[in-house]
Amino acid sequence: MLRMSFMEHLDELRKRIIRSLFGIGVAFALSLTFTSQLWDIISAPAVEAIRKIGPGAELAFLSPTEAFSIIWVKLPILTAIFIASPWVLYQVWAFIAPGLYRKERRWAVPFVLCTAGLFILGGLFSYFVLFRFALEFLLGIGVAKGVKAVISITEYFNLFTNVTLGIGLVFELPVLIFFLSLLRVVSARFLLRNTRYAMLLIVIAAAIITPTADVVNLMVFSVPMIALYFVGLFASYLLELRREQRRFPWGFTLLIVGGIAAIAGLGVYVAVTRYGFHPTWQWPFLVK
Repeated sequence: MLRMSFMEHLDELRKRIIRSLFGIGVAFALSLTFTSQLWDIISAPAVEAIRKIGPGAELAFLSPTEAFSIIWVKLPILTAIFIASPWVLYQVWAFIAPGLYRKERRWAVPFVLCTAGLFILGGLFSYFVLFRFALEFLLGIGVAKGVKAVISITEYFNLFTNVTLGIGLVFELPVLIFFLSLLRVVSARFLLRNTRYAMLLIVIAAAIITPTADVVNLMVFSVPMIALYFVGLFASYLLELRREQRRFPWGFTLLIVGGIAAIAGLGVYVAVTRYGFHPTWQWPFLVK
């Protein structure tokens, strides 16, 4: 292990922060060249929700500087955070790597790929499923009562940012559990024994992230988080098996998963061919 003084740690931290900000700055400059396309993507959930619920809702900017602030500043920053996330996470790993043993440093590539991949996957899941569902529900409440919704693009973008970044961070739960297990802070048996408390904390966290207080949106947010918890529990279990030099029955497991996937694929095929459904990129992904 390398030994560094306190000032050397501070100097290393400064260097990693500067490199992270440089990467975000490059991604920000790149995002500025696609602001129109990016805004079309970000506003698509609102456009789709307004189309479904009918007239009575629209996006608007309420001050002369509001559109510039959102489209040319905040939107490229949000995009840059996702684009530069692998680089930033690599800098995080490079900062903690000197305190690890050589055999532990080989986790660098899996750490960056899994952490950045889950963060981006969380953002995509929020965009294509959770945010669209919540937005349509929220707009439908007011329009159904005859109230016209004039939505500030600032309020809309703030809600979009909070939900997207929140879900992106929540998707890091398996990585967090795995590294806590790697450090022997928790074990698979401990996680399984305290599942009910973990589910309670997850529901509380989902209630904080969820833009509404209704049960439907709460379940839409909490169920994926609970599933991620069990993914992390499974990763912790695999780590313990490796420490004990035991093997997981991958063949039997893949056979079961393949059977479930085949049944699901058959159900989709029947829905498409017999009942007139067709697949889409939006929730619930099969519509008539």
